[in-house]
Amino acid sequence: MTTDRNSSPPLIDLQRLVVAVRRQRRLWLTFALLGLVVGGAVAVLLPAPPTAVTKVIVIHPDDSPTDSGTLMRTDVAVLQTAKIASAALKKTGSTESTEDFLKDYAGLGLTNNVLQVTVKAKTPTEALAKAQALADVFIADHVQRNQAAATAQAKALLDQRTQAQQQLSQIDAQAAAEADKGSRANAGTLEQLYSQRADLTSKIADLQNQAQQAGIGTPQVAAGTQIVDAPAIVKVSFLKTVATNGAIGLALGLALGLGLAMVTALVRDRPVLRREVSEHLGASVIAQLRSKGRGPARLWARSRPVADRKRVAVTLVRAARSERGPLSLLELGAPGVAAGLALDIAQELAEDGPVVVVDDLPHRDAAKLPAAGDVKVVEAGDPAAKRAAHLIGVGSVAPGTAWTDLEYLGRETVLVVRSGHANTLWLHTVARQLADCGIPVLGVVLVDPDPKDHTDGTLWDGLHTALRGRASVVAAKQAEKPAIRLADEKPAGTAGDKAPVPPRKFVAQEPEKPIDWPVEQDSEQTIESSVITPAEPAEPVKPVEPKRHHHEAPTRRLSPVPRKPEERTPTPEPRKPEQRQPEQAANSELPTRKFAPVQSGPES
Repeated sequence: MTTDRNSSPPLIDLQRLVVAVRRQRRLWLTFALLGLVVGGAVAVLLPAPPTAVTKVIVIHPDDSPTDSGTLMRTDVAVLQTAKIASAALKKTGSTESTEDFLKDYAGLGLTNNVLQVTVKAKTPTEALAKAQALADVFIADHVQRNQAAATAQAKALLDQRTQAQQQLSQIDAQAAAEADKGSRANAGTLEQLYSQRADLTSKIADLQNQAQQAGIGTPQVAAGTQIVDAPAIVKVSFLKTVATNGAIGLALGLALGLGLAMVTALVRDRPVLRREVSEHLGASVIAQLRSKGRGPARLWARSRPVADRKRVAVTLVRAARSERGPLSLLELGAPGVAAGLALDIAQELAEDGPVVVVDDLPHRDAAKLPAAGDVKVVEAGDPAAKRAAHLIGVGSVAPGTAWTDLEYLGRETVLVVRSGHANTLWLHTVARQLADCGIPVLGVVLVDPDPKDHTDGTLWDGLHTALRGRASVVAAKQAEKPAIRLADEKPAGTAGDKAPVPPRKFVAQEPEKPIDWPVEQDSEQTIESSVITPAEPAEPVKPVEPKRHHHEAPTRRLSPVPRKPEERTPTPEPRKPEQRQPEQAANSELPTRKFAPVQSGPES
């Protein structure tokens, strides 16, 4: 599976963000627990001061059923003024400043006519006294304000009555003067003056009545505005207070921890997904393991990581048993897991012979673990590592690694990487350094991955470092070997001797004499020119089946043999078709080709 590398990554990867926050659950759970503890401690160490509560019913002269609480909000605002606060302090004889006292009490409108006053103080007695003083001062101020408004209204009515009386006096004088004229008096004028006098007389009577009513004031306000619930100390449950403060602290701590985890997940560039680790290291994730649990989880889940590690070790043993050289395990953030996995692989290989584990970890984690069976743990540079039949190297690719020493641990390696341990830059550094050292990465064993991350991880198209591509690499290396020729073979012995036929040796030599016959092409090799000096064996050699190379390996060709200027190869005579057919049939029946010594041709 290959992805498009040219496609730009999203600005915020929600999957990576969720996985990173889930992996940092220790952080935000710690913050939540800390908030819970701090909230409970505040309730215990800083208890709430004594609080007194009283309720006052307030009568409004202009109250109506359609009022939406505007009058009550006005009363609450009046209660929290410096005038009311200073009057209450003066009544109680307290020396507390008005500004501090305004912070210790508050008003709340329960309904359109019920006001609740809450007062905090250092002692219960002081809280009760201040609540009573506040209620009395507010009631007196409310009644006084309404009485002042009624008095002002009565005065205004009396002033209007006085003006009306003055106008009435002027009209009476005009009517009397007109009546004194006798027969010369104007009847229309007199009728108009008498009409105005009647209106003013009626108006003066109305103003007199309104002034009397306004002078009475608002007795219903003065009588109805009173304390309906005497000041009392609020009973506070200690457990309820602790639970409430703890819940508030828990919520605040959890919110702070989640916010910090999200910010660090976006800022820190540390891959946590399988596909990210595979892409940056250039190798597939072939297995995943979990480290040993911490705390109480170690008690009930301590055997599962060991079983998973042994299962992965069996998979890696197949690669270690090959003939391509020793295998190494290089850790990045998981030295304990890498050491345990190396010993598990060594125990599986101990069935074939002694196994040596080279411990090159910074803290010698492999040497601290017990080695069972024919397994020996040595340090880097020990002579026993050179004589070992099976060699497993354990090292580290953490910052500060000596990259040139990694090739002595193994020709191929498996990376044991902890998820979210290293950043992207360091993963690319590890991949580049291993490529420079010529150490192919067979795969990645991911430690502590996200349990819900089911991505394949095979995002790189580098076939030459994958397990499925190593056969082509070996075939290509064999194709790069120099030209060879078959040397003299040792006699097989007498006919009665049952000793095995020694293998043929291939050595590169200069030709002694040229060949005077054409050579047929083989299916595996094409020999253009060669010189062979065989020895007559005492017994026919058993035919050896040629090796079959990988289908991708190129055809091996031998370079032509240089000839001396003075030598000349005679041209063989052409053969007739009837002579070639029996000879080809005879050659097809023979298992191997035999060569007879050839005499050198005449010199030119």
